[in-house]
Amino acid sequence: MLTLSFSPLLPVWALVALGLALVAVSIVAALTRGAVAALRALALALVLAALTGPSLVQEERDPVRSVVAVVVDRSTSQTLGDRAEMTGRLRDEAERRLGSLPNIETRFVDAGDSDGDEGTRLFTALQRGLADVPPDRLAGVLMITDGVVHDIPASVSELGYNAPLHALVTGRPNERDRRIALLEAPRFGIVGKDQTIRAEVSERGGTGSATVTVRRDGQTVLRQTVRTGAPFTLTVRVEHGGPNVVEIEADQLPGELTPVNNRAVLTIEGIREKLRVLLVSGEPHPGERTWRNLLKSDANVDLVHFTILRPPEKQDGTPINELSLIAFPTRELFQQKIKDFDLIIFDRYANQSVLPSTYFDNITRYVREGGALLIAAGPEYAGAGSLARTRLAAILPGQPNGRILETPFKPQITEPGKRHPVTRDLPGSETEPPAWGEWLRTVGADIRTGTSVMSGSGSAPLLVLNREEKGRVALLLSDHAWLWARGYNDGGPHLDLLRRLAHWLMKEPALEEEALRANVAGRLIRLERQTMGPDPGPVTVTSPSGKEQRLSVAEARPGLFAAELRAEELGLYGFRSGDLVAFASVGPPNSRELSDVFSDTEHLRPVAEATGGSSRRVADATGPATLPRIQLVRSQTRMWGTDWIGLRPSEAATVRGVRVFPLGLGFLGLAVLVGAVLLAWVVEGRRRSTRA
Repeated sequence: MLTLSFSPLLPVWALVALGLALVAVSIVAALTRGAVAALRALALALVLAALTGPSLVQEERDPVRSVVAVVVDRSTSQTLGDRAEMTGRLRDEAERRLGSLPNIETRFVDAGDSDGDEGTRLFTALQRGLADVPPDRLAGVLMITDGVVHDIPASVSELGYNAPLHALVTGRPNERDRRIALLEAPRFGIVGKDQTIRAEVSERGGTGSATVTVRRDGQTVLRQTVRTGAPFTLTVRVEHGGPNVVEIEADQLPGELTPVNNRAVLTIEGIREKLRVLLVSGEPHPGERTWRNLLKSDANVDLVHFTILRPPEKQDGTPINELSLIAFPTRELFQQKIKDFDLIIFDRYANQSVLPSTYFDNITRYVREGGALLIAAGPEYAGAGSLARTRLAAILPGQPNGRILETPFKPQITEPGKRHPVTRDLPGSETEPPAWGEWLRTVGADIRTGTSVMSGSGSAPLLVLNREEKGRVALLLSDHAWLWARGYNDGGPHLDLLRRLAHWLMKEPALEEEALRANVAGRLIRLERQTMGPDPGPVTVTSPSGKEQRLSVAEARPGLFAAELRAEELGLYGFRSGDLVAFASVGPPNSRELSDVFSDTEHLRPVAEATGGSSRRVADATGPATLPRIQLVRSQTRMWGTDWIGLRPSEAATVRGVRVFPLGLGFLGLAVLVGAVLLAWVVEGRRRSTRA
């Protein structure tokens, strides 16, 4: 290929100035000397041309192969129905056909789900895949997608290339699906109060109504039929503090694309308006202040505290109703308002006939219906006035055996206690013996039920925890926890122990013995399985697309097993271990990828037709996916037909060699310049001699 090239010997501005001067001189010469001045102007023009450094360049070129990009959509919506099968078939067929075309290089670009809520970004992936390809080498782009694309450029000028784009849309025209969307969902709620949720079920090809099932923490609490396409409300009670996982699921349509978007999950954080605690001290003693200080230090605790000042051995005939300045409101506390309390504590309480037997029946019923009871026992627990000799005995985990051990000891965490959230990792327990002070008294008891998490003198039970139907009971068989608070023998973690104990009794989710928790950091899901058993077994994981797998967990600490899972899909993951369930949402709660799952040819049609390409389905309602014929077209504007799509091969080439022939330098340039000057001189000389 032969071309003319210039290499100026002077700056461009100097050449422009000389050119203007040449024009001016030529005009003046033409006016004064007539036509003969044209020869002088020609000579000067040749000099100016020589200064531009003209040369002939001959290039030896080899044509390069045109690039065809095949963008394969691997997003979550492409896994629905038989789209994944269609995609694989089209990709293989495109590779085979493009490989048979001359001078064509095929480049495949896979595009999956984007991070965050950006959806499917095929054009972004295309730009990355063609970053090293010059735009003039691109012969065309094939996109194998369902049409659910979220980065379609507003105009063809934003593409950055001039080549036909063909969208090959998977999916079928008769698709049907149902999805549920949350319109209003509370994030927080008061424990024991109802919360209202507004949602809507939408569908295509459905029946006009759907049955909605509501589950709280895996348990079904409501089932009702709603009209699709119209908002509806649900009422859910917040049962406990901490996360209350509410799952709302619409029943499936026959043959729908996916059941994944039939389910919505929200977490309502349960907040206790006020933790109401009733503390009844049987007599003044040093540990009474410890309990009071602990409970009063928490602004969320509303404490009601009564102390019986007259011990039972001091009887002088004074009527009971005159033993205190303020009457003990037994009927109001233990009959009328007992269900208002979250925890009842009997601290060194002995039965002094202050509470009738029927009130102990009320306490028993209160516990079994979901209440909490803590017995902080002293020597009175082993005597005739022991609470174990009342009607509370039916729910107490241990019966006194009459022994009171007055031997100093360091409380020990038992083997079950090392696994229990109340006593696991107590500060100081990491050494043997524990790095905390001694207690001086243990009340002997025979344990009939529950779990002993701490032991006292002679390995006797010290702290026993038990579940009684819906409620919880704790038995602390010593009244010397206050020694830790006073710093006796360096003290101990009394705040950690007593606060955990109280919160476990009030059903704090973080202190549950059997729990399954999932936390998300980006695409990494961290799973925790708390158990009192030796091995909880694998956890069943359900991905957003409905696939199930079993995930093994490894013991990180006694009673706490953990595992990590890298999420390959965006959406809601479900975890199940026995009766325990947990959920983890990867990406946004209402993913753009699953908000509209129907395949569509219209989204990509404007940009495809602007490039001369097309957007079409590759399958009808029942048949297999087929790829149109692919052919090379050089001159047409419309690059498609009813059964074919076209590619425009590029004319790009690589330069193998270059030969340069200067025109304004060397003997040839000098001869032309000298000849032009001599010609002008001869012509003007003859003209002067003729005039003479």
